[in-house]
Amino acid sequence: MKLRNTLFALTVALASATAALAADPVKIGVITTLSGPGGYLGQDVRDGMKLAIDMEGGKLGGVPVELVVEDDANKPANGRQIAEKMMGDEKIKLLTGIIFSNIAGAVVPDVVDGGAIYVSANAAPSNLAGPDCNANYFVVPWQNDSLHEASGIAAKELGYKRAFVLAPNYQAGKDALNGFKRTFGGEIVGEVYTQLDQTDYSAEMAQIRAAKPDVVFQFHPGGLGIAFLRQYQQAGLLGQIPMVLSEPSSDAVVLKSLGDAAVGLKVTSHWSPDFDNAASKELVAKWKATYPDRPLTTYGTQGYDVARLIASALKATGGVDDIDAFRAAVKKADFQSVRGKFSFGSNQHPVQDWYLLEVVKGADGVPTTKTLRKLVENYGDIHAKDCKL
Repeated sequence: MKLRNTLFALTVALASATAALAADPVKIGVITTLSGPGGYLGQDVRDGMKLAIDMEGGKLGGVPVELVVEDDANKPANGRQIAEKMMGDEKIKLLTGIIFSNIAGAVVPDVVDGGAIYVSANAAPSNLAGPDCNANYFVVPWQNDSLHEASGIAAKELGYKRAFVLAPNYQAGKDALNGFKRTFGGEIVGEVYTQLDQTDYSAEMAQIRAAKPDVVFQFHPGGLGIAFLRQYQQAGLLGQIPMVLSEPSSDAVVLKSLGDAAVGLKVTSHWSPDFDNAASKELVAKWKATYPDRPLTTYGTQGYDVARLIASALKATGGVDDIDAFRAAVKKADFQSVRGKFSFGSNQHPVQDWYLLEVVKGADGVPTTKTLRKLVENYGDIHAKDCKL
């Protein structure tokens, strides 16, 4: 009888321990922008991650996970406060989600210095790729400069000699124009920094008209890009002065808002809905089935890729308690990206291919992108040489 009672007690204890483990999934802190003109960017990152988790039945890499999502409202102070709460009160060791580089600059150093891992789903400012790189900091989408260097390469190959360039006055905007100019190599006939909360671009339209450039390059993500392109169209410039755009200025929501006027625009990107690989096809189909009224943006793909990367690390480690083991597993990038080839460079930023796309009318009448050709292969970023990892 005593042995039977002991066995029963052990069984109960084991069941309780198993239940406790099942009740404590790995928490992933998602600090992102869910409100305001850029709110859909953060929503798409979040929902791309959720799709990857849903496709595994609430797990990543076989490990139960929980997304803890907070809206930073595009304010750096909010982002820092949220990060402090997540790491302090909730003991979260793995964070992601930030959209804007000014928020990343305020949050990421505190996260990595606090011993947590940060995996970027969007923002990738130049300083964090170079001298301020950190072993606990990984970037999945791009480095800010290299994203726009692709557009400079495209503009040069398309034969344009004189460019007018514009971007908001914050870190990502500065990285954007520096990146474009670095590879374009032609004459810059106008360089303007707009405001991050600007809605009226009439003065800029007048400056572009007066400068008479061969091409315009502008970086305005989210609602800023919608407003800029609409006003460019209304000013009659869309049919007069061509644009070469990087993907944040021409995501699926921006193109849909512009309608048929977007057809013909040249775009550079690391992904397009027509990519012919299994991971991309699976996500495109799953997104359409889950969100039939929302186009899949690159932000959605980036959230999905972040989750798949985390899944590969969790599969190898079973959790994040051993940060050194988890970090090493992340660095291997043992997952299938929707963009095809993917690896981390020496500064833990992507090495990947970039493509020239053209905006065309889709089968449903909504503008989409068509891949024209590969621009560069296995492309990293200029700041890796300054990273001492």
